[in-house]
Amino acid sequence: MTEMTPVTDATAAATAPAKKAVPDAQTVTEVRHWTDRLFSFRCTRPASLRFRSGEFVMIGLMQTDPKSGKEKPLLRAYSIASPSWDEELEFYSIKVQDGPLTSRLQHIQPGDEIVLRPKPVGTLVHDALLPGKRIWFFATGTGFAPFASLLREPQTYEDYDEVIITHTCREAAELHYGAELIEGLKTDELLNEVIGEGFWKKIKYYPTTTREESPKMGRITDLMRSGEAFRDLGVDPINPDTDRAMICGNLAFNLELKAMLEEYGLEEGANSDPKQYVVEKAFLD
Repeated sequence: MTEMTPVTDATAAATAPAKKAVPDAQTVTEVRHWTDRLFSFRCTRPASLRFRSGEFVMIGLMQTDPKSGKEKPLLRAYSIASPSWDEELEFYSIKVQDGPLTSRLQHIQPGDEIVLRPKPVGTLVHDALLPGKRIWFFATGTGFAPFASLLREPQTYEDYDEVIITHTCREAAELHYGAELIEGLKTDELLNEVIGEGFWKKIKYYPTTTREESPKMGRITDLMRSGEAFRDLGVDPINPDTDRAMICGNLAFNLELKAMLEEYGLEEGANSDPKQYVVEKAFLD
């Protein structure tokens, strides 16, 4: 991060490759493998792309259609992990060895091209929530991606006095992407200058594992149900008058947490009808 300035058509065009091999292609600039199941990468940003932190786009690779023999894109929905002001785009992905897309995507290198459709959508945006005092980000696995964007979004700290991010994974190493990102906020000179010195003190990070031994074991839903999570965090149970929430995880997790939040009295919102919580239906870990 060197500048937190809006990406204009002029600046984007100046940094974009002169020629694309396929329509909607973007160039990979960085790849990092976190575990044998997880990796993240960055790529160039289309000059026309405007998005709200927390939204997702369709990305993928070209493949040959076995029937027609023609090249066509194989696309999947991916949350943008970088904030809306970033000059590049970041994504966080699982590796599925026999997956149609990720079996190939996991092998990309800087300089390679991916296909990116610059039409962002999604419900994990501030506009879909009513004003509140505390925001909860609930994630499992690579569901952390949209929150990686929102944790670096100035509006998050303008809108809320407290930001709680829970991240549940099977193994401890699967928490490293999120833990490193949050730790990096403390020394990020740009964000501390733009948002305010010590903005990161508003964050309460609550990582848990379900299989491998770690400082905190258990599913976040079980820890909330028992009251242990609230005691650990030093906060009151969720209250619809003050708390807002966003959910991004596997389908079973999403459904269970939706039911829990509604038991607390929260209502599900949308871009056209802001309420107390939202869930990303497009994500499947």
